Amino acid sequence: MTTSLPTIAPYAMPRAGDLPVERVHWTLDPDRAVLLVHDMQRYFLAPFARDSEPFSVLVPHVAALLAAARAAGVPVVYTAQPGEQPPEDRALLNDFWGAGPAAAYREDPAIVDILDELAPQPGDEVLTKWRYSAFARSPLAERLTGWGRDQLLVTGIYAHIGCMVTAVDAFMRDVQPFLVADALGDFSRDRHDQALEWTAQRCGTVSTAAEVLEALAVARSGVTAS
Repeated sequence: MTTSLPTIAPYAMPRAGDLPVERVHWTLDPDRAVLLVHDMQRYFLAPFARDSEPFSVLVPHVAALLAAARAAGVPVVYTAQPGEQPPEDRALLNDFWGAGPAAAYREDPAIVDILDELAPQPGDEVLTKWRYSAFARSPLAERLTGWGRDQLLVTGIYAHIGCMVTAVDAFMRDVQPFLVADALGDFSRDRHDQALEWTAQRCGTVSTAAEVLEALAVARSGVTAS
Protein backbone atom coordinates (compact mmCIF):
# COMPACT_ATOMS: atom_id res chain seq x y z
CA MET A 1 0.00 0.00 0.00
CA THR A 2 1.25 3.47 -0.85
CA THR A 3 0.94 5.74 2.15
CA SER A 4 2.62 8.97 1.12
CA LEU A 5 3.24 11.24 -1.81
CA PRO A 6 6.29 10.55 -3.96
CA THR A 7 9.36 12.73 -4.12
CA ILE A 8 8.94 14.95 -7.18
CA ALA A 9 12.08 15.82 -9.12
CA PRO A 10 12.12 19.14 -11.00
CA TYR A 11 11.08 18.96 -14.65
CA ALA A 12 10.55 21.47 -17.43
CA MET A 13 6.99 22.71 -17.78
CA PRO A 14 5.43 22.00 -21.22
CA ARG A 15 5.60 24.90 -23.67
CA ALA A 16 3.25 25.73 -26.52
CA GLY A 17 5.28 23.67 -28.98
CA ASP A 18 5.04 20.61 -26.76
CA LEU A 19 1.26 20.35 -26.68
CA PRO A 20 -0.46 17.33 -28.23
CA VAL A 21 -2.47 17.45 -31.43
CA GLU A 22 -6.13 17.97 -30.53
CA ARG A 23 -9.19 16.27 -31.98
CA VAL A 24 -11.47 19.22 -31.18
CA HIS A 25 -10.90 22.95 -31.44
CA TRP A 26 -13.23 24.50 -28.92
CA THR A 27 -12.99 28.25 -28.42
CA LEU A 28 -12.81 29.53 -24.88
CA ASP A 29 -15.68 31.90 -24.12
CA PRO A 30 -15.34 33.83 -20.83
CA ASP A 31 -19.13 34.10 -20.68
CA ARG A 32 -19.33 30.30 -20.58
CA ALA A 33 -16.25 29.47 -18.50
CA VAL A 34 -15.44 28.71 -14.88
CA LEU A 35 -11.85 28.59 -13.58
CA LEU A 36 -11.04 25.60 -11.38
CA VAL A 37 -8.00 25.69 -9.07
CA HIS A 38 -7.55 22.05 -8.20
CA ASP A 39 -6.01 21.00 -4.86
CA MET A 40 -3.36 23.73 -4.66
CA GLN A 41 -2.84 23.01 -0.97
CA ARG A 42 0.40 23.15 0.97
CA TYR A 43 0.27 19.40 1.60
CA PHE A 44 0.14 18.46 -2.08
CA LEU A 45 2.66 21.11 -3.11
CA ALA A 46 5.22 20.12 -0.47
CA PRO A 47 7.03 17.57 -2.71
CA PHE A 48 7.92 20.24 -5.30
CA ALA A 49 11.11 22.33 -5.24
CA ARG A 50 9.85 25.92 -5.03
CA ASP A 51 12.74 27.44 -6.99
CA SER A 52 12.46 25.04 -9.93
CA GLU A 53 9.97 24.12 -12.61
CA PRO A 54 7.24 23.09 -12.60
CA PHE A 55 6.47 24.91 -9.31
CA SER A 56 8.18 28.14 -10.35
CA VAL A 57 5.96 28.35 -13.45
CA LEU A 58 2.82 26.69 -12.11
CA VAL A 59 2.15 29.11 -9.26
CA PRO A 60 2.66 32.39 -11.18
CA HIS A 61 0.53 31.11 -14.04
CA VAL A 62 -2.33 30.10 -11.75
CA ALA A 63 -2.06 33.46 -9.97
CA ALA A 64 -2.23 35.32 -13.29
CA LEU A 65 -5.23 33.27 -14.39
CA LEU A 66 -7.00 33.98 -11.10
CA ALA A 67 -6.51 37.73 -11.48
CA ALA A 68 -7.65 37.69 -15.09
CA ALA A 69 -10.68 35.51 -14.41
CA ARG A 70 -11.88 37.71 -11.57
CA ALA A 71 -11.40 40.83 -13.70
CA ALA A 72 -13.39 39.24 -16.56
CA GLY A 73 -16.24 38.08 -14.34
CA VAL A 74 -15.38 34.40 -14.71
CA PRO A 75 -16.40 32.44 -11.59
CA VAL A 76 -13.53 30.90 -9.63
CA VAL A 77 -13.83 27.55 -7.85
CA TYR A 78 -11.23 25.86 -5.67
CA THR A 79 -11.06 22.29 -4.43
CA ALA A 80 -9.38 21.37 -1.16
CA GLN A 81 -9.20 18.12 0.74
CA PRO A 82 -10.06 18.38 4.44
CA GLY A 83 -7.45 17.55 7.05
CA GLU A 84 -9.71 15.17 8.93
CA GLN A 85 -10.94 12.36 6.71
CA PRO A 86 -12.53 9.40 8.50
CA PRO A 87 -11.64 6.05 6.92
CA GLU A 88 -15.22 5.55 5.79
CA ASP A 89 -15.06 8.84 3.89
CA ARG A 90 -11.74 8.06 2.24
CA ALA A 91 -12.86 4.50 1.52
CA LEU A 92 -10.84 3.14 -1.44
CA LEU A 93 -8.45 6.10 -1.35
CA ASN A 94 -6.98 4.46 1.75
CA ASP A 95 -5.82 1.52 -0.36
CA PHE A 96 -3.85 3.75 -2.71
CA TRP A 97 -2.76 6.70 -0.55
CA GLY A 98 -3.19 5.70 3.06
CA ALA A 99 -4.67 8.33 5.37
CA GLY A 100 -3.75 11.25 3.11
CA PRO A 101 -3.00 14.54 4.87
CA ALA A 102 -4.42 13.43 8.24
CA ALA A 103 -1.10 12.86 10.07
CA ALA A 104 0.44 16.09 8.76
CA TYR A 105 -2.76 17.96 9.61
CA ARG A 106 -2.59 16.89 13.26
CA GLU A 107 0.89 18.41 13.51
CA ASP A 108 0.10 21.51 11.44
CA PRO A 109 -3.55 22.28 10.60
CA ALA A 110 -2.40 24.90 8.06
CA ILE A 111 -0.93 22.12 5.90
CA VAL A 112 -4.27 21.81 4.07
CA ASP A 113 -4.55 25.54 3.37
CA ILE A 114 -4.49 26.81 -0.20
CA LEU A 115 -1.08 28.27 -1.01
CA ASP A 116 -0.93 31.89 0.21
CA GLU A 117 -0.12 33.26 -3.25
CA LEU A 118 -3.32 31.73 -4.60
CA ALA A 119 -5.63 32.29 -1.65
CA PRO A 120 -9.38 32.45 -2.35
CA GLN A 121 -10.95 35.88 -2.43
CA PRO A 122 -14.48 37.02 -1.53
CA GLY A 123 -16.85 35.70 -4.17
CA ASP A 124 -14.76 32.62 -4.94
CA GLU A 125 -16.09 29.19 -4.02
CA VAL A 126 -14.11 26.53 -2.14
CA LEU A 127 -15.42 22.97 -2.48
CA THR A 128 -14.49 20.10 -0.21
CA LYS A 129 -12.67 17.45 -2.24
CA TRP A 130 -13.41 13.77 -1.55
CA ARG A 131 -12.42 11.93 -4.72
CA TYR A 132 -10.24 12.40 -7.80
CA SER A 133 -12.99 14.22 -9.66
CA ALA A 134 -13.95 17.67 -8.40
CA PHE A 135 -17.55 16.77 -9.28
CA ALA A 136 -17.71 13.80 -6.89
CA ARG A 137 -19.69 14.48 -3.71
CA SER A 138 -19.62 18.22 -4.43
CA PRO A 139 -22.06 20.82 -5.82
CA LEU A 140 -19.77 21.73 -8.74
CA ALA A 141 -22.22 20.53 -11.40
CA GLU A 142 -25.04 22.48 -9.78
CA ARG A 143 -22.89 25.60 -9.59
CA LEU A 144 -22.07 25.40 -13.30
CA THR A 145 -25.74 25.00 -14.15
CA GLY A 146 -26.75 27.85 -11.87
CA TRP A 147 -24.18 30.16 -13.43
CA GLY A 148 -25.20 29.10 -16.95
CA ARG A 149 -21.64 27.91 -17.66
CA ASP A 150 -20.53 24.92 -19.73
CA GLN A 151 -16.76 25.32 -20.01
CA LEU A 152 -14.27 24.40 -17.28
CA LEU A 153 -10.70 25.70 -17.17
CA VAL A 154 -8.69 23.17 -15.16
CA THR A 155 -5.52 24.21 -13.33
CA GLY A 156 -3.65 22.77 -10.36
CA ILE A 157 -2.34 19.37 -9.29
CA TYR A 158 -1.93 16.55 -10.03
CA ALA A 159 -2.41 16.62 -13.80
CA HIS A 160 -2.74 12.86 -14.42
CA ILE A 161 -4.93 12.20 -11.41
CA GLY A 162 -7.55 14.67 -10.23
CA CYS A 163 -7.16 17.21 -13.02
CA MET A 164 -7.53 14.70 -15.84
CA VAL A 165 -10.32 12.79 -14.10
CA THR A 166 -12.19 16.04 -13.50
CA ALA A 167 -11.83 16.84 -17.21
CA VAL A 168 -13.27 13.43 -18.11
CA ASP A 169 -16.13 13.93 -15.67
CA ALA A 170 -16.85 17.37 -17.13
CA PHE A 171 -16.98 15.88 -20.62
CA MET A 172 -19.47 13.26 -19.49
CA ARG A 173 -21.67 16.07 -18.16
CA ASP A 174 -21.53 17.97 -21.49
CA VAL A 175 -19.16 20.56 -20.04
CA GLN A 176 -16.18 21.40 -22.26
CA PRO A 177 -12.94 20.91 -20.29
CA PHE A 178 -9.81 22.96 -21.03
CA LEU A 179 -6.60 21.72 -19.39
CA VAL A 180 -4.22 24.66 -19.00
CA ALA A 181 -1.01 22.79 -19.74
CA ASP A 182 1.47 25.14 -18.06
CA ALA A 183 -0.79 25.81 -15.07
CA LEU A 184 -0.67 22.17 -13.97
CA GLY A 185 1.83 20.15 -11.98
CA ASP A 186 2.45 16.42 -11.67
CA PHE A 187 4.71 13.67 -10.35
CA SER A 188 6.89 13.86 -13.47
CA ARG A 189 6.97 15.28 -16.99
CA ASP A 190 5.90 11.88 -18.34
CA ARG A 191 2.80 11.88 -16.14
CA HIS A 192 2.11 15.51 -17.03
CA ASP A 193 2.32 14.75 -20.75
CA GLN A 194 0.15 11.67 -20.27
CA ALA A 195 -2.67 13.84 -18.90
CA LEU A 196 -2.40 16.32 -21.76
CA GLU A 197 -2.29 13.65 -24.47
CA TRP A 198 -5.20 11.63 -23.10
CA THR A 199 -7.38 14.69 -22.60
CA ALA A 200 -6.63 16.04 -26.07
CA GLN A 201 -7.50 12.71 -27.66
CA ARG A 202 -10.50 11.67 -25.59
CA CYS A 203 -12.39 14.39 -23.78
CA GLY A 204 -11.21 17.97 -24.09
CA THR A 205 -8.78 20.54 -25.29
CA VAL A 206 -5.37 21.69 -24.06
CA SER A 207 -4.35 25.34 -23.89
CA THR A 208 -1.52 27.42 -22.55
CA ALA A 209 -1.89 30.05 -19.86
CA ALA A 210 -0.96 32.71 -22.43
CA GLU A 211 -3.83 31.64 -24.69
CA VAL A 212 -6.31 31.73 -21.84
CA LEU A 213 -5.05 35.09 -20.62
CA GLU A 214 -5.45 36.51 -24.12
CA ALA A 215 -9.04 35.30 -24.30
CA LEU A 216 -9.81 36.81 -20.90
CA ALA A 217 -8.16 40.10 -21.86
CA VAL A 218 -10.32 40.31 -24.98
CA ALA A 219 -13.38 39.81 -22.79
CA ARG A 220 -12.33 42.61 -20.44
CA SER A 221 -11.69 44.99 -23.32
CA GLY A 222 -15.00 44.23 -25.00
CA VAL A 223 -13.19 43.72 -28.32
CA THR A 224 -14.51 40.95 -30.54
CA ALA A 225 -11.75 38.54 -31.50
CA SER A 226 -11.26 38.20 -35.26
